[in-house]
Amino acid sequence: MLIAGFILAFSPVKADEGMWLPMFVKRLNYADMQKHGLQLTAEEIYSVNNSSLKDAIVRLGRGFCTGEIISNQGLMLTNHHCGYGVIQEKSTEENNYLDNGFWAMKKSEELPAGFPVSFLVRMEDVSDKVNAELNEEMTLEERNKAIKDISTKIEEEAKGDTEYDTQVKSFYEGNEFYLFVYETFPDVRLVGAPPSSVGKFGGDTDNWMWPRHTGDFTLFRVYADKDNKPAEYSEDNVPYTPKHSLPVSIKGVKEGDFSMIFGYPGSTDRYLTSEGIKYELEVRQPSYVKLRRQVLDIYEEEMAKSDKVRLQYASKHASISNYWKYFKGQQEGLKRLKVYDKKKATEDALEAWIESDKSRAEMYKGVIDGFAKGYSDLSEVNKNRIYLIEAILRIEAISYSRQFSGLEEALTAKDDEKTAKLVEALKGGLDAHYKDYDKTIDRKVFAAMLKAYYEDIPKDQQAEDFKALVKKYKMDWNKWANDAYAKTIFADKAKTAAFLNKPSASKISKDPLYKVLTPIYNYYLETVRPKIQEGTEGLERSKRLFVKGLREMNSDKVYAPDANSTMRFTYGNVKSYDPRDAVDYDYITTAQGILEKEDPTNPEFVVPEKLKTLIQKKDYGQYADENGNLIVNFIANNDITGGNSGSPMINGKGELIGTAFDGNWEAMSGDIAFEKDLQRTIGVDIRYTLFIIDKYAGAKHLIEEMNIVK
Repeated sequence: MLIAGFILAFSPVKADEGMWLPMFVKRLNYADMQKHGLQLTAEEIYSVNNSSLKDAIVRLGRGFCTGEIISNQGLMLTNHHCGYGVIQEKSTEENNYLDNGFWAMKKSEELPAGFPVSFLVRMEDVSDKVNAELNEEMTLEERNKAIKDISTKIEEEAKGDTEYDTQVKSFYEGNEFYLFVYETFPDVRLVGAPPSSVGKFGGDTDNWMWPRHTGDFTLFRVYADKDNKPAEYSEDNVPYTPKHSLPVSIKGVKEGDFSMIFGYPGSTDRYLTSEGIKYELEVRQPSYVKLRRQVLDIYEEEMAKSDKVRLQYASKHASISNYWKYFKGQQEGLKRLKVYDKKKATEDALEAWIESDKSRAEMYKGVIDGFAKGYSDLSEVNKNRIYLIEAILRIEAISYSRQFSGLEEALTAKDDEKTAKLVEALKGGLDAHYKDYDKTIDRKVFAAMLKAYYEDIPKDQQAEDFKALVKKYKMDWNKWANDAYAKTIFADKAKTAAFLNKPSASKISKDPLYKVLTPIYNYYLETVRPKIQEGTEGLERSKRLFVKGLREMNSDKVYAPDANSTMRFTYGNVKSYDPRDAVDYDYITTAQGILEKEDPTNPEFVVPEKLKTLIQKKDYGQYADENGNLIVNFIANNDITGGNSGSPMINGKGELIGTAFDGNWEAMSGDIAFEKDLQRTIGVDIRYTLFIIDKYAGAKHLIEEMNIVK
């Protein structure tokens, strides 16, 4: 599954490289897109005044995934793994939607999803306005404050008296700035989801791998008030009528066909330098891989013992596992593809260009050297921050206890009004927190993560009060865990509820879990964070001027900005690939591969009986290709990353042909260095999606509301 990513200085722009801002499609990309098979006009792709493709694309939440509108009744398609948390939340042992799927056969059965979606109204280049307030003599703190101040002013002016959401975002490492205006709809409802045996077929084993056979899709619906405006959930709301919905093509894909993806890619780091690569490989990524694997082992052991626990931790496990495999694969890719050497060659060329001109040498003085110092400074202290987040705050009861810090302050200050409000808010969150909490798992995670923190973080970077606790328990992590979880109020719903009925500041401050968090977190705030900020000062300057220099040195080249959860499009073609000697991968997979992978003893490869029967009989209806086969997944050389999950894959006529859900293992370093010969986007063929909805689930009414193009 995709997760929430440098263009080499001498690389020509490729159709399959770059996450482009749609407002520039006509000026930067349109002619090349036509060569690759685009039949739409630039206005049909992005327009502020008229209906265009952008109006069918939605951002889920603040950008965790993308969705597309596929009917004039607000029906929205995204990935199964994007809806996984909602499906899990709605599931019980009696109504197990994760295992059995969910299908609303009428609109009254659709379930509130609990997240909003946003449509982009327009984007605008405000670089001149922001840069007019900045200069190179500013400290990082001064620069950030100036950016925040002018951005707030721009956002407020753009919002005016509307209900729009407005946001100014930085691009090209702080060299350019763009305003984004959104219309956000809070009432979104779950419409349909296949069982996990379809939507997550292949599980962690197949994750990031090709060939795939996964029906990774979920359906939601966007609701509005009677005037088609955003409104909080209400039974009086009606399905949203979109400005544009995507026609759904069942004509199929062929190798070489045009493929365009619209969406909200989360984060890339394509301008990362060689020193940054060293930092990733030596500090950051090994920490993530180690800590997440330890947590996953604990989750998996306990989930195997109980269906209740399996349902409770399904979404948490999926999220942690996805990132664990991502970082593991990225480490391998960076080494195998010699990304460090490629980055170093680019830096050497830039340094030679800088030194060849006296005025440039003055402007860009210390830029390259700044990376070595900056990452060296970060390496010394940032591991502490990583372990705070990935180890200490991974302990759910400790993370939960942080929510009580404000209450402790209010109680200490004897602020009765604030205390009452905080108590009520915490009471209101009790059910949601404890619904998916298991004390046994958390106690084991506590023991493992405290051990990792103590052993891996230099002792001179650990709070004295924390080291005193370690000494008290003589590094017997299990004894410490058992003692703490027997006494804490933060690992038991009844104890937490009883405390909230009679709260006291001393009860919070003396809690054995709160006493673990407090010294570690305070040490981070008081000692570690200032050092990180100090190390970041020069690094941020180097990043900004490095990108500025690259673009100036190669002024005839067009550089795509890094992803930052803003709307982008990427284009290319449906395309097979050969990742290594004697291996050739086709561009499609068929339903026959599902049966070939079937393993009833392995939960990742179980095939539902009804689906198996349909495949064996080749009962595919109108969704079969010309050879009578059912295409499940296909690949294209589009450039995507996390946040693009659920993005539409669109043909040259603007019709939906698939839903992007993953990348491929051989190009896991792609968020840092795009590999044009290897990088592939994996998508669910829309015909397989429709087949599951129609033939498997019997939800033909959903098919009928779409504009099917044959």
